[in-house]
Amino acid sequence: MCGFLPKGLTFSLLSCHLLSSSITQLIIYPNFSMDLKNLSPAMASQLTSMVEDYITSSRKKYAPQAVPLADAQRSAMQPFFSLAVLDSARLCVLRGTRVSNPSMYTMARMMGIRNLPDFADMAAITFVDMIVSHQEFTAALIFHELVHVVQYSQMGVKEFATRYVNGFIQGGSYEQLPLETHAYALGDRFSQNASQVFSVDDEVRQWREADKL
Repeated sequence: MCGFLPKGLTFSLLSCHLLSSSITQLIIYPNFSMDLKNLSPAMASQLTSMVEDYITSSRKKYAPQAVPLADAQRSAMQPFFSLAVLDSARLCVLRGTRVSNPSMYTMARMMGIRNLPDFADMAAITFVDMIVSHQEFTAALIFHELVHVVQYSQMGVKEFATRYVNGFIQGGSYEQLPLETHAYALGDRFSQNASQVFSVDDEVRQWREADKL
């Protein structure tokens, strides 16, 4: 069964056994859905590595099309974000194309994992410091995605990917990811009262130290 996996990826015998078992379940029960909390640590680790690869490769892919924040955008964000974050962030608006889903989705669906987010339907996706959008940027959208830039800057890609996968396993959906709920919570504060200044760097640091992410 491992021969059906994306070319160039290596998997342990345990992973192959788990995948084979899941495919058998899907053949017998087409609506089979795996309880993510039963996912083995080895498989979770391999999924994390694939997410990490997807993030780094996507950042590289969109970098040539990206530009720094415009002066007006930077001015609106400066009270909330460090200069280092604003200097590193890059914006890219896609036209006539959409961000593709990770190749790992094929394996995940074969395992019976459901509720995977469709990246083509998202307003924007952040790959480290590269913010790729399917629509024109608004202040609220930039703020939300810059929160993710801060998360990446404090955690690094590996930890971010680990927390992303673990959050999905524990919550069972994209909407329940702590990385996302935190970004939305801070974004709501900004949208409700942009004159009430706070440090996103400090907020992310506190949530991370409290292990809320």
